[in-house]
Amino acid sequence: MRPNYNASTGSPQTASVVHSNASLVHSRAPPSGAQGTPQSSKSHSSSSHAPNMPRSASHHATVSGNPRPRGRPPGSSSKTGSSAGGSAVNKPAIKKKKLADRVLPLDLTEIVPESESYMELLDLERKLDCTIMRKRLEIQEALKRPMKLKKKLRVMITTQLNVPPEAKDLEDKPVLQWEMRVEGKLLDDPQKQRRKFSSFFKSLIIELDKEIYGPDNHLVEWHRAANTEETDGYQVKRPCEDNVNCQCTILLVLDYDPPQYKLDPRLARLLGVACQSRSVIIEHFWQYVKTNKLQDHEEHEYINCDKYLEKIFDCKRMKICEFPIRLNPLLSAPDPIKIVHTIDVSVAEPKKTNVFELDVEIDDTAKDQMKTFLLSTQSQQEISNHDNKIHENISIIKGLKTNRDFFQSYSNNPKEFIHELLASQSRDLKTMTNQVGNPERERRAGFYQDQAWMNEAVGRYIHNQVEGRRQELEHSLKT
Repeated sequence: MRPNYNASTGSPQTASVVHSNASLVHSRAPPSGAQGTPQSSKSHSSSSHAPNMPRSASHHATVSGNPRPRGRPPGSSSKTGSSAGGSAVNKPAIKKKKLADRVLPLDLTEIVPESESYMELLDLERKLDCTIMRKRLEIQEALKRPMKLKKKLRVMITTQLNVPPEAKDLEDKPVLQWEMRVEGKLLDDPQKQRRKFSSFFKSLIIELDKEIYGPDNHLVEWHRAANTEETDGYQVKRPCEDNVNCQCTILLVLDYDPPQYKLDPRLARLLGVACQSRSVIIEHFWQYVKTNKLQDHEEHEYINCDKYLEKIFDCKRMKICEFPIRLNPLLSAPDPIKIVHTIDVSVAEPKKTNVFELDVEIDDTAKDQMKTFLLSTQSQQEISNHDNKIHENISIIKGLKTNRDFFQSYSNNPKEFIHELLASQSRDLKTMTNQVGNPERERRAGFYQDQAWMNEAVGRYIHNQVEGRRQELEHSLKT
């Protein structure tokens, strides 16, 4: 077959190079069982591609610095020299993997109908990834808020009458002594780890009968400090007289995390909360403002107080940012839990136990599970390895599909295929050698005479020259 001379370049040498490439492709027979994998780096030229081939097939890397001719099937060798000004690529750039790289060609379903199932799985995976990402964001937002569970704390107050052993043999009346123990345990502990009783409280005060034990010995106090060691209970011992019962009052102050405050009764009735943390109180207040449309329509940073808020805050209008400051005088420490207990010192029943149940808040165990879930989904090495294998297999499939399309188009119409291949190679070679247009024709005036835009361009040029000259004359007359 005689190669066509490329008139656009005007160079016999270019035509001979194209002829050598075409004869090489024409003389090669399809290798039996040939498999090719597309290279990762791109070719120097992207202006054209071989006929009947996917666009992505024309972007292949050079092997050892030698560019493969456009349209050559992947995996075939090249005998052409290195491109002008081209340098060898030692380390190809690592291509970031995208979801589009895992998509099979659309026309592959006609050849392999089973590939449609893979595309359905890919769509299902995309929906699953979106759901997991949405849940991750919801969990992250939930972790920013305190997560508490209400549980029952069983408090056991045990009173025991003790008679000293050394006083039993004496004729005198023995010296009696009572012992009171305050202990407790959490019912239905979700963590299955027994929590120390003192960890639930900030302070504990036991007030005995002042008439019996006097003003200096009737109080027993415990307050939490920074270096306080947790304990399972509290124990109090005092001497007593026979058949003289003692009444005591036990005050328990719960340790809230985050701290909670008691609201002013007027504001508590208005917001519907009696004792809560500052963040919850502010949230309820803002909900009250939105429900009653108290925010100023023109100046949105202001709140127009209704008759109830006006009585509480003593103002008709206030800024939103002022509410936390105005809220401070309306907050107080929560009331302690008060337990009135009678210490019975009758000898007939030396040991008695009274049981009380209190409502306490503990950390939700789901919070730890949420943190574990977030940490486990951040580094899934197994899923990452499977993704890498899928990308590699899809890359091989695309390479095999490119080979098949190339040889099939060549076998259907060899003559037309070779002519189109030569034209494509000629355009590629022209781009690789940085030859744009025809410099020999463009430097002659006859090249521009038949151009449709010539008359308009000349008119614009003359108009610009005249306008520039007129402005120069006007400037000279003014000066």
